[in-house]
Amino acid sequence: MNSSMCQESFQKEAYLSLMKGLREFDLQMNSVPSELVLSGDDTFPLLMNGQGQVLMAASLYGRGRIVVLAHETYTFPALVENAVTWLRGDQNNSSSVGVHANISGVADNLRNSGFQVNVADAFRDDLGVGVYVTDAYCVDADADRLVDFLKAGGGVLIAGQAWHWASVNPNKNTFLQFPGNKVSGVAGIYFTTQYGSKEKLPVYPQVPSSWKALGVGKDFEEDLGFLLNGTSQFDLRSDSVASDILTHGPLAFPIGVTGEGQTFLAGGYYGRGRVIVVTHELFPYIGSLASFWNKVIQWLAQGRNGVVGFGSGLSPIDGVELQCERTAFRRDLNVFVCTAYNDEHAEEIQDFVAQGGGLLIGGHAWYWASTHPDQNPMTDFPGNKILNKMGLSVLKETVVTGLFDAPEPNQALSSNFNFRQLLKRFVGHVIEGEELTDQEQRWLLKLGKQAVNYLNLKAHDSYAYTQVLAFLTEIVKRGMPEVSEEKPLRNPKDLLLLHVATEVFRVSRDPDALLPYLIKKDASMPVVHKQRIQINVKTKDGEEWISTGLYLAPGVKTDMIMPTSIVNRRWMVQISCQTDYLNHGELKRAPSVSERFPITSEVMQVWNLWGGLIYLVAPTKTTVEGQEVIVQTAVSAPYYKHGATKLDDWAQLRSAPSPWAELEFDNIILTLPSRFVRDLERPDEAAKLWNSIMKGIAELAVIPEKFARKERIVADVQISAGSMHAGYPVMMRSSEASELVNLKRARIKGLWGEVHELGHNQQRTAWDFEKQTEEATCNLWSVYVHEEKLDLNRAQAHSALTKQSRDSTVDKYVKAGRKLIEWNNWTALETYLQLQEKFGWDAFKQVFSAYHTMSDVPRDNVGKMNLYTETFSQKVGMNLTGFFKAWGWPIESDTEKKLSHLPLWSDHPMANYI
Repeated sequence: MNSSMCQESFQKEAYLSLMKGLREFDLQMNSVPSELVLSGDDTFPLLMNGQGQVLMAASLYGRGRIVVLAHETYTFPALVENAVTWLRGDQNNSSSVGVHANISGVADNLRNSGFQVNVADAFRDDLGVGVYVTDAYCVDADADRLVDFLKAGGGVLIAGQAWHWASVNPNKNTFLQFPGNKVSGVAGIYFTTQYGSKEKLPVYPQVPSSWKALGVGKDFEEDLGFLLNGTSQFDLRSDSVASDILTHGPLAFPIGVTGEGQTFLAGGYYGRGRVIVVTHELFPYIGSLASFWNKVIQWLAQGRNGVVGFGSGLSPIDGVELQCERTAFRRDLNVFVCTAYNDEHAEEIQDFVAQGGGLLIGGHAWYWASTHPDQNPMTDFPGNKILNKMGLSVLKETVVTGLFDAPEPNQALSSNFNFRQLLKRFVGHVIEGEELTDQEQRWLLKLGKQAVNYLNLKAHDSYAYTQVLAFLTEIVKRGMPEVSEEKPLRNPKDLLLLHVATEVFRVSRDPDALLPYLIKKDASMPVVHKQRIQINVKTKDGEEWISTGLYLAPGVKTDMIMPTSIVNRRWMVQISCQTDYLNHGELKRAPSVSERFPITSEVMQVWNLWGGLIYLVAPTKTTVEGQEVIVQTAVSAPYYKHGATKLDDWAQLRSAPSPWAELEFDNIILTLPSRFVRDLERPDEAAKLWNSIMKGIAELAVIPEKFARKERIVADVQISAGSMHAGYPVMMRSSEASELVNLKRARIKGLWGEVHELGHNQQRTAWDFEKQTEEATCNLWSVYVHEEKLDLNRAQAHSALTKQSRDSTVDKYVKAGRKLIEWNNWTALETYLQLQEKFGWDAFKQVFSAYHTMSDVPRDNVGKMNLYTETFSQKVGMNLTGFFKAWGWPIESDTEKKLSHLPLWSDHPMANYI
């Protein structure tokens, strides 16, 4: 059993132990309780009223346990006896119980039940007790000792309410300064000033739960008022790219939010301390915000004058009025400032904040996510290993920086942007028909994306997480919409459900029970058994998908048997070729429909809610030969492999029941809906076409004719961007998939878009100019392939390349002043076509070949343009500086000097415009 299941089971067993023999609590007395707020993974409620207010709760801290009651009159004898027994944990039953003198009545009841009791007017280390029972008012002086006692394995029962204390201490922060919170807060249970509703409440057979308990636990107006005093705007205009933040804890709140509702700055309470997270480590050093960051440090310091420590690679922030030092993490610091890229001291930092420290942490997760594609940013990103328990998580989604207005402190930021609050409103809408405001309707799609990220925490050991999962599961069961190309979804509520359904299924403890609610059509198909897949692979700088020719129906599970040579070697099983994540206002399929499973055992089970073709994913730089994988049960797919599949066999294979088919040729694999290959009688002719196309791709790129990794094209009902986009695989819309196998059409109309995307995959940073040639140089491959392999001249291949269109492009560019910012797309392509028409394709091949062996290439466009000018000139033996200058290129004098010995190309096509 894994640790999360153990913890989940522990909470259930703890609840049953604490509520043993109890049937109901009659709280309809004069005593007015405080609502308790629970924060953190280890807290769970024991009693909840009809309003979703928690009135009794328990938690863990360190090696110890704590029970909190929302009023001192709730120390019912049977409950206290159960609590003391549970709080002892594994201690010897003869351990005595300490009781504070203020509630000495508890001592009498415990003695009558056979407990050894010591009554004292304060907690002392020499009491020698295993459990200490106290009210929430008399622990101020004892708080630190009680926290140490709890951490070391002691048990604490604390009872009281905070609303009266707050009424006589109006200028104090109840969450941090109320005596009881100085003890219970470290374990994530807080007394609040909110009155609790008095009711007669049954004891339920399981840990209580209510959607009404969602939401935020504090009004953060005072915090925002302090932090934003003197700050009206966040001027973050720079090239820096930040990440979005998910605020998902009841004590987490946004501070800086974009107009699109993304959060780049947030704060929160954790234990007795505070935390601020900003999603770029350079933002605290922006000079115009110096006074704001000084306020941040003061807020984190809570009025203390200790040292502010700046971790590795960070300098003290200008304007901070407290003593600053560069230092590794130390427990004696007042505030610690660090980046989100190191989790070396994660647990120590969490404990530091829980016991009152302040934490300022900065960093983004988008780059980490891009370089760790097979890891979960929510759980594996270093910063999130620190922040998740604090109710904050840095997301892989990016925030484009700019100038943002600071919110007014009285704006309900936490209500608009805290995930728990948004979810509470939506659950109330679904379950009890509560009306959503227009703004809440607009935020539904955002809520769906937040829910996906939250579910990826996979924190089954957290009561809060399991409750959110339960509510989302209930919502999905109540009305999962069907989606297809014929029935696209546009309603925000439907889009939310479609976003959430996949993730709920992925993390559900019982996905089989959920399946009938999600897949309503009978997906049964004839299956084959014990299919053997041969593995012969040698990968280089990228992962490679190995086709199996097998399909797995939606929600169906199958076992796979792996050779030991690929177990725990970074190999994966992937279900589905549709790896694009959709972020659209209209959906024709679920946003995410592929699954990956790491191969960590010789026998493993795989499945996918939405079904899909089965692949083995080989990691980079790996060689495996002559190995075999067995798939126990699957559906046959129409799968043709050139050189291996006989035409006679294909005659039957093309009617295989899988809805997805694959055609694998020498250097490319086409994946498309099976309906497009049912009538394809001669896949060998398609192979000739595509082998010729790919040969052309290799020729111009000057790479070996046999690709290091076969390219892939997948045709899907909906993709993430455009009608096609580059990558591995190239993605295109299935509405155009017939082009891939219509050989006659390809010879007449060409395959411009497909080759354009394959050309993207051949672009190289060394000779591609950012924001200038991304959509230009890829078209060199389109022109080359159409002219050299498909016998279609450039004017036939694309209407933008007729003489009239090309002349118009040049005229427009010249008349506009030859501004380099406008030199892109077709205009930029024209520059290269003029070179080709003068020097031929061999010149480009020589240039591309030269770049293969270059090192220390400039990173800026100016440097790269000058290097390209020099390289092309040398390869053709002619000085091209005048030509490129005529196009507006920033040719430097050093480049002109280097090429001055070569004859000048003076009659170039642009000479007429000079």
